[in-house]
Amino acid sequence: MQHGAFAVELKIIDPRLRDWGLPDYQTAGAAAIDLCACVDGDIAIEPQAAAVLIPSGLALHMNHLHCAALILPRSGLGHKKGLVMGNGVGLIDADYTGQVFISAWNRNPAGNAPIIIQPGERIAQLMFVPILRPALNVVDAFSQETERGAGGFGSTGTGGAA
Repeated sequence: MQHGAFAVELKIIDPRLRDWGLPDYQTAGAAAIDLCACVDGDIAIEPQAAAVLIPSGLALHMNHLHCAALILPRSGLGHKKGLVMGNGVGLIDADYTGQVFISAWNRNPAGNAPIIIQPGERIAQLMFVPILRPALNVVDAFSQETERGAGGFGSTGTGGAA
């Protein structure tokens, strides 16, 4: 079933994905597909330890240079268990066709129990996004000013009543 305006080729590297369930959108309104941990046995990710690269068992050919994919944590695992992406967000460029890996990190304070990742567990999600690549023009001054200008990091206030 094609869900969007163009197709992405999905190469299955780990045949267990066929038994666990091929990546697909779980609901009609889902923005991303789940990625499984294609590991041979349970992996314990210790709190505050270095991030672990976990194979997803798949590779992509987006065949569209104005597309990229983002690897994001699954909301429940991040909020309830503390499993997040070791690099914040993973970026898969349109011209990368190797296996997709998930950088997993246990953000819980040291001394807590490790997070156990099991083979086939859905641990992250992959979302496709459009990419804009504008021409970059080096200038000494901008052609127009904005109302905000260079104000940043709280310059617009907190929005609370006086």
